[in-house]
Amino acid sequence: MVSGRPTARPWLPYAAAIVAGSAVIAAAYLIARPAADVGCTPLEVSSSIEKDVLLGELAERYNKSDRRAGGRCAMVTVHGLASGASTDALAGDWAVKQPNLPRPQVWLPTSSLWTGQLKLLDEAAGRPAQTPGRYPSIANSPLVIAMPQPKGKHLQQQGPLGWGEVLGSSGRTGWATFGRPDWGRFSFGKVNPNLSTSGLAATIASYYAAINRASDLTESDVANPAVTQFVRRIEANVSHYSDDIVDLLKDRAEADLSSADTAAPTDMSAVVTQEELVYQYNEGKLSPTPGEKPRVPLVAIYPKEGTFNLDHPYVVLPSASPEQRDAAADFLKFLQEPPQQQSFSRHGFRDHERNAAGPLIAAVGGRGAENLTYFDPPDPTVVKAILTGWGTLRKKANILVAVDTSGSMNAKIGDRTRFQVATRAATKGFGLLNSEDKVALWSFSSETQQRPKSPYSEEVRLSPFDQKSLTREIDNLHVEGGTALYATVRAAHRHMLDHYDQSRINAVVVLTDGTNEYTKDNNLARLLEDVALDPERPIKIFCIAFDEKSDFGTLDRIAKASAGKAFDARDPAKIDDAFVKLVSSF
Repeated sequence: MVSGRPTARPWLPYAAAIVAGSAVIAAAYLIARPAADVGCTPLEVSSSIEKDVLLGELAERYNKSDRRAGGRCAMVTVHGLASGASTDALAGDWAVKQPNLPRPQVWLPTSSLWTGQLKLLDEAAGRPAQTPGRYPSIANSPLVIAMPQPKGKHLQQQGPLGWGEVLGSSGRTGWATFGRPDWGRFSFGKVNPNLSTSGLAATIASYYAAINRASDLTESDVANPAVTQFVRRIEANVSHYSDDIVDLLKDRAEADLSSADTAAPTDMSAVVTQEELVYQYNEGKLSPTPGEKPRVPLVAIYPKEGTFNLDHPYVVLPSASPEQRDAAADFLKFLQEPPQQQSFSRHGFRDHERNAAGPLIAAVGGRGAENLTYFDPPDPTVVKAILTGWGTLRKKANILVAVDTSGSMNAKIGDRTRFQVATRAATKGFGLLNSEDKVALWSFSSETQQRPKSPYSEEVRLSPFDQKSLTREIDNLHVEGGTALYATVRAAHRHMLDHYDQSRINAVVVLTDGTNEYTKDNNLARLLEDVALDPERPIKIFCIAFDEKSDFGTLDRIAKASAGKAFDARDPAKIDDAFVKLVSSF
């Protein structure tokens, strides 16, 4: 951001940017609906997406039963929507925010953290709170530190360890801290807390570990310099942030099965995630070939101070009619009965009273999993303070942004060119960075009259992020020539190695609408070797493909070779959402 502007990312504008694209995503999570019985009470349920398919199956089971609520049958329908997106829609005009989804009478977010944030939004708008109280759970899942089995078993042999010992201090000397210098650096994967419940819960857990209490976290604690130093030390060991924990684990599963070695190359020693996702990973449910178990399973580590529980609350909203309240109460009772709880168990969840089934504990390899200490959810104002402060505590980034300026960028999308659509989305997305990040700007196409000696050129050197300056330089770029994709990616990767900063996330971001058209450098196999991940000096490559003719498959291979990620924005409607997800990696 411009010098003098606050460096913290304001949470609500950031969240609004995130959920702006959620209407597009939400349609993918509609659950099949039964034909309505005109004599039954209709009940619409909005479920978080990690359990929406399961809830749809259970709703179908309920609808086929002979149950009565208030003397009437009920017809339950389910749609899936991310907890943050549903919070935003419930806080505003649902029909405008989610035009393709009916407004729910029952809300099933991942955690009560979201009910607290909705309460704050309602209070700020001067309306009665929709979620004023505490709510029963339908399932539970504690937050864990998941590690590949050899490393996880080794840590378990060290005795009880805390959040800071595993994720914080160990990063200074790497695995030598635990007697295994041959394992190199220690870093871990985490999801951006503005996007993900598990990322938010992990950040809150860090604060609780810092104060060595399991309850009563206050805004004063959050502002305490000793506490912020503890949290900053943990964040310093993040490999990179992600926009989706399930995608992160799916990528790991794919790498595990495709690697010829005993363990897939990665710079991540651990991932902070929900226990049920460790179960699903180990059972092959996240595999590219469903049911094929990983060669190297994950082990769940439970930190000694305690952990945060994702409680999957059952919220009946004020919009429910008396008949729908009766139906909602009966559906809750149904979900908490043993047959349905067994269905949750088969997906890796603990039951509604936090009890873990034996197969779950066996599958995740956890020690001390039966008697966990749980952190109490902080007051919603404290959660908001944590999200506001995270922007200054998160690991900072060195980013080289390479923008495609080939002639094809002049093609029209509506009344604007591809270049205008892409760069405006980029400017909006990168506005979520702050002045402590460092950003460089390159343009690339092929040799042109303006750039006769090289297909790429440095427009802004790697320096503290200044949005006005970056926007000005992007607006002045000249569009001409072919697409020297491979040569540019290789040179950008080498440039970032020359400017590597161990204390930062080091990355190359490539924005392109096409395929490699540069005959002087047309060897993809060599490029993949050149940018392959070095766990000791990782340079992640992130690509955005923003035209239907883009070679997304090749961009995906380039990104994965470096342990980065490719974002598919070939549909112009998805480009803003793609950039928000991209920036959430930093």
